[in-house]
Amino acid sequence: MEYIQTDNALKPAGHYSQAIKHAGLLYVSGQLPINPNSGEKVTGDIDIQARCVFDNIELILNQAGTDLNQVIKLVIYISSVDLWNRVNDICGEYFINHKPVRTIVPTRELHFGLSIEIDCIAVCH
Repeated sequence: MEYIQTDNALKPAGHYSQAIKHAGLLYVSGQLPINPNSGEKVTGDIDIQARCVFDNIELILNQAGTDLNQVIKLVIYISSVDLWNRVNDICGEYFINHKPVRTIVPTRELHFGLSIEIDCIAVCH
């Protein structure tokens, strides 16, 4: 097992790893919309929050030597089912030709009152 940690403000605040590489796969912990430079929570509409999370996931993937085209599974938690269509559209901006398997889970509240959290699994050689 190899622990992956970006050198920015996305460091885990709890007892967990940002990502772990094992047996050719990268497991990325749930990411909230956090500014990677300042550590500030990114609020605002779902478009801003979702793009922030996908950008942060891309940073973590790159640190591990992989990219969004190698993501095989996404799990997306949203604070309301009403956000589903916008999140689906934004996924299409990041995964244009590649379509990983995906689950979107509408829930009530997310940590810090944010609207989205995403974890993923990617191929990593």
